[in-house]
Amino acid sequence: MTRMTSGRPAAVWRWLGRVPWAETVREQERLRAAVLRGDAPETLLLCEHDPVITLGRSADPAHVLAPRAELARRGVEIAAASRGGDVTYHGPGQLVGYPIVRLRGGVIGHVTAMARGIASVLAEMGIDARWRRETPGLWVGDAPAENAANAQKICAFGVHVHRRVAIHGFALNVARGLDGFDLIVPCGLAAARTTSIAAALAPGRSAPPLHLLAARIASALGPALGVAFVPEIESPAGTGLWNVDNVEMSVRITRMIQAS
Repeated sequence: MTRMTSGRPAAVWRWLGRVPWAETVREQERLRAAVLRGDAPETLLLCEHDPVITLGRSADPAHVLAPRAELARRGVEIAAASRGGDVTYHGPGQLVGYPIVRLRGGVIGHVTAMARGIASVLAEMGIDARWRRETPGLWVGDAPAENAANAQKICAFGVHVHRRVAIHGFALNVARGLDGFDLIVPCGLAAARTTSIAAALAPGRSAPPLHLLAARIASALGPALGVAFVPEIESPAGTGLWNVDNVEMSVRITRMIQAS
């Protein structure tokens, strides 16, 4: 559990594929308890979700624009979350990351470290995304306070900390057609819009597959958060979020990283 890699504590990351949001919440809480006991390494879960609207601790229910019957008709769940922040949407085409890690600094430092790591990956694709503390998130274009019409949020953040171990994390919009954002006022900012990697890329370029992007994000987040994430390729005991397909996928991703 305390093995060191390049001077940083070893941690693991897992690609879960597409999983229900509620299952990942239970897994995060289980892992946090294990990290606090010293029974598990710090862990980064990466996945995409079935459609769900989540309400953070400071959420205004009025920022959910559709009635529950319409949400049910469209196959969108709605749930309260322990993270900070307002209302957000998760769904297919979005890369969601949950670092269950010990804080090396304060909460703001933890969130900005995540943002810094993700922004570095976006910069490699030619996307200039910047952290805005006053409206937490990574934004493409002008700052929301300066020109809301040109402000486009590409990545949202929200965390919950207990005994200096964080759960929840980030949601990075990757594909076009994330229509679920039309059902909410994203993060309570009525004038702001959302964008995605696919929409922000130069013409002729396409967004990477989520599982490959997950591997690159894991590599960038390690140095930012002060840990060294390595792919986990053996099934951890006690979790229902791991299966043979995910193990095989992790092995293939590991080989891609080693060959690059």
